[in-house]
Amino acid sequence: MKLLILAAGYATRLHPLTLTQPKPLLPVAGKPMVDHVLDNMKAMPGLDRVIVVTNAKFASHFQSWSDAYRASKGAVDIRVVNDGSTSDANKLGAIGDLSLVLEREAIDDDLVVVAGDNLFSQPITEFGTFCKAHDQVVLGVHDVGTLEQARKYGVVDVDDSGRVTSFVEKPEHPLSTLIGIALYYYPRRCLALVRQYLAEGNNPDQPGRLIQWIYPRQPVLSWRIPGIWYDIGSKETLEEANRLFARL
Repeated sequence: MKLLILAAGYATRLHPLTLTQPKPLLPVAGKPMVDHVLDNMKAMPGLDRVIVVTNAKFASHFQSWSDAYRASKGAVDIRVVNDGSTSDANKLGAIGDLSLVLEREAIDDDLVVVAGDNLFSQPITEFGTFCKAHDQVVLGVHDVGTLEQARKYGVVDVDDSGRVTSFVEKPEHPLSTLIGIALYYYPRRCLALVRQYLAEGNNPDQPGRLIQWIYPRQPVLSWRIPGIWYDIGSKETLEEANRLFARL
């Protein structure tokens, strides 16, 4: 199984912090965000390679991070893929980056995809176990607790078996507080769906769009994130994350 960390965005809402440093490498509670992500995911059963997709502006930053991470935390096969983009104007988008990695790395294996700015308070090793057991596309979900918070995200509805029955991006009137987060599993047999999605001319940005396209066509299961989940989108949420994760 492979793990793809999406880290090719430019995080303009965090300027000037992200003018010279990519968002996933900004420190949270004393270590880069992406350390938190990988620390909580690298023990998933069967994981044999980690791929970080980034842009031309920050590829060297991630290569330096990768070298340091492997030196300090043991043998983890980390590969940095440069998507060639230099700004928001020519970025490929998250789904475009996913497609690029599938082709360039010749991926023919089950694939977990996660955004590099998604923080988890607990290891999510069981996500990999759940995915392997079910062999379906899987979406990570989290209950944000209030409808006001839910309006900021893609709101999900699931049936009694946990299958996704609805996925509405940033609804004005959300029907629940359950949201889809940027954590996905694509079994090897489903990777061709990425190419089909793009070949049909669909939007290559925002990874949740791919799930919105898939779930009416074939089953997408949900998996609830244990503990605290945090999405870094602004200076305020970065400050909150620093306070929160420093106490964990």
